[in-house]
Amino acid sequence: MTAVNLGLPFRAPARPAEAPSLEGRPEHPGLLDRFGRVARDLRVSVTEKCSLRCTYCMPAEGLPAIPRDDLLSAAEIARLVGIGVRDLGVREVRFTGGEPLMRADLAEIIGRSAAVAPGVDLSITTNGIGLDHRIHSLVEAGLTRVNVSLDTVDREHFARLTRRDRLPAVLAGIHAAHAAGMTPLKLNAVMMRDTLDDAPALLAWALENGCRLRFIEQMPLDADHNWMRENMVSAEELLAVLGQRFTLVEVGRDDPHAPAEEWRVEGWSVDGLPATVGIIASVTRSFCSACDRTRITAEGTVRSCLFGDDETDLRGLLRGGADDAEIARWWRGAMWGKQSGHGMDAAGFAPPVRSMGAIGG
Repeated sequence: MTAVNLGLPFRAPARPAEAPSLEGRPEHPGLLDRFGRVARDLRVSVTEKCSLRCTYCMPAEGLPAIPRDDLLSAAEIARLVGIGVRDLGVREVRFTGGEPLMRADLAEIIGRSAAVAPGVDLSITTNGIGLDHRIHSLVEAGLTRVNVSLDTVDREHFARLTRRDRLPAVLAGIHAAHAAGMTPLKLNAVMMRDTLDDAPALLAWALENGCRLRFIEQMPLDADHNWMRENMVSAEELLAVLGQRFTLVEVGRDDPHAPAEEWRVEGWSVDGLPATVGIIASVTRSFCSACDRTRITAEGTVRSCLFGDDETDLRGLLRGGADDAEIARWWRGAMWGKQSGHGMDAAGFAPPVRSMGAIGG
């Protein structure tokens, strides 16, 4: 395995020399790890570029550019999606960034992936900027679901948090996705101290506009390394703020692998179903023991854990003549070595070298 630094172009040999160890691994076709977890949810980052500079994700100047030739091509991404679905048991695929809409060939990526993985849920996580201009081509290519990142509907607070005054463009993208039939449309909001008071208004906006909102505890994945646990907004604190305006009834998780715990919002419905708000409490209510994700970075490395810096290069295999069976074997080896959890409660915890924008959501 090879450690990859924050956002820096990944320079791999034409073909990696040493496969990750499979010692002790039982015969299993899927992406099994040493703790009995099986990854079925694939996240594929397609770029490091983004049209925003959210303080919890990106440095103000953006991430170092990845040379175009070092990014996986649409055909290479689709080949990995096909291997993941056909040979490794992947059941859903989400394309992330940076900002996936920064890839001009995103519709081609989705179309090629849909062709090799028919019937599999293909989604994107996006900030929504420009989505109103591209949603129809993405849906025609095979996109089945959209998650939009939106932390506040206060324009001044949005501009301060993202370092860009683009809230109207984000809202236009959300409305266009909803009109294109992307329902239920999910919104992701990172819980920040500066926008905590905005949370009830954001939930009200989501309910009024037929969206399902999920709040996410801020994790130590910011490029500026300013995260401090004592400054983080916890799930408990958020619930207290939301409870000042809404009556919330705990529902829990229908799927044990789902990261979000759900609360029913009394008196509201979305798409004819009882409205809920989700909280992904990655820090205070860790769900690492049920994690079922595997990640491919924009440079084509497998990242088995969001907080683990070990990465396994598949791009060199793709470009070095490896067949699908060999690529699948390396991918299995990468996931077999997955760590037990993020380790934030450990005395010697250190955040990963890469920020969220460089890893992919």
